[in-house]
Amino acid sequence: MPEYSDAFLKSILTRTRVIAMVGVSMNPVRPSNYVARYLGLKGYRVIPVNPGHAGETLFGQTVQASLSEIDAAVDMVDIFRRSDVVPPIVEEALAAFPGLRTIWMQIGVEHPQAAAMAEARGLDVIQNRCPKIEYQRLFGELRMGGFNTGVISSRL
Repeated sequence: MPEYSDAFLKSILTRTRVIAMVGVSMNPVRPSNYVARYLGLKGYRVIPVNPGHAGETLFGQTVQASLSEIDAAVDMVDIFRRSDVVPPIVEEALAAFPGLRTIWMQIGVEHPQAAAMAEARGLDVIQNRCPKIEYQRLFGELRMGGFNTGVISSRL
């Protein structure tokens, strides 16, 4: 698993304003749903991407069928999909967003070749991490009640 410095992760979370979240669920108990909600509450614009729910509204944003349908500048693409489907997502992100700065793959999601493709284009890539957990850890929001396991909590 790649290692990332706290300074590197914090710089990404600080500069990012708009996140396209691929694979977001409408189900409030799914991690992608509460990660999207949390990031939205922290001031990020989170654009949900899920072809099965295109046109619906989630946390005030219209769910898009694909990255290429987003008509806004995106700073980061956050991938909540299986590792084996990451390459076409990264390819679409690179084509759709000329100003894209970061590809972020969620916990359990890694694809070295897709990461290398994005890095070759000058993007920062994070694999097997969650921006919600990193935000909480780096900006002092984790509750240190003796059970800080790094597992995503459904309670905000």
